[in-house]
Amino acid sequence: MIELIGTLLEREHAYVGADGSVFFDARSYPEYGRLSGNRLDQLKPGHKFDATVESTKRFHADWALWKRAGAGRTQLVWETPWGAGFPGWHTECSAMSLRLLGDVIDIHTGGIDLRFPHHEDERAQSNCATGKEVVQHWVHAEHLLFEGRKMSKSSGNVVLVSDVAGRGLDPLSLRLAFLQHRYRQQMNLTWEVIEAADTTLRRWRSRVAEWSIAPADSVSVDYQDAIVSAFSDDLDTPRAIQSLRQLEKDPDVSDGARFETFRLVDELLGLDLLRDVGRAPAVVELPEGAQALLDERAAARAAKDWAQSDALRDALAAMGVIVKDTPEGQQTHQ
Repeated sequence: MIELIGTLLEREHAYVGADGSVFFDARSYPEYGRLSGNRLDQLKPGHKFDATVESTKRFHADWALWKRAGAGRTQLVWETPWGAGFPGWHTECSAMSLRLLGDVIDIHTGGIDLRFPHHEDERAQSNCATGKEVVQHWVHAEHLLFEGRKMSKSSGNVVLVSDVAGRGLDPLSLRLAFLQHRYRQQMNLTWEVIEAADTTLRRWRSRVAEWSIAPADSVSVDYQDAIVSAFSDDLDTPRAIQSLRQLEKDPDVSDGARFETFRLVDELLGLDLLRDVGRAPAVVELPEGAQALLDERAAARAAKDWAQSDALRDALAAMGVIVKDTPEGQQTHQ
């Protein structure tokens, strides 16, 4: 941090205030505001700004890189060329990322509340210190609600991975639930959403295991391109998941091609979709009334009443039972 601050001083992007604190000169960086859309000529002093107290700043939007410690502060204080003090929050992040990740960072993520001023200030510091654009892509996620309320420990409105597992749900169902939602939009996570994702996850793993023993085939290029296109379009993961749902039911794609496509896409999604491959299929108890509908559907197919057969397939699907017709008869999975 001392090295970073020294570089910014040398390049005249920072200055030492009258009280010994070191400030970043926001007006020295013409691109300030590009990340958040906030322009310096439109920024007004915050409600806590006091010109008499903060007169060591040259401009109200400047921020402290290093704060001079008062006489009463004895902890978390370090000696520097500018006296004893402590670093500003933004300084720490620039120093750590440049030292540990280098001066080219592909993707920098964070919550939407960090875009301004934190990431705007971090970008200015890092770029001015290196003379280049350090972060290639900034990705900011919206806030997450749980059951309609802000998640917070103080209110007790939180859900932990251990809570998900405690309900008998796969922890990766959380990942799928998040993937089904745009990261730029606020999400209301509920137990109903997590349970639905868990059902889909288990069904996909079962189907992938079934498809794995089908005659080999190549990846479906059309679905592969659609999913890659969705990821390339500002990480549109809901569209990618929707493509997988379509692939699952597409009668024109062989089981072997479905298996290879799901296998490939899971390298992006990280849902462990191959977990059940090679395992004996689990015995799943059918919902009440499902067996009667299956028997009725078998009779309809024997009578070549295809309309009734399709209607019964839809009724079973509404119960969570997926029916596949094979030369050996009906096969079901949930």
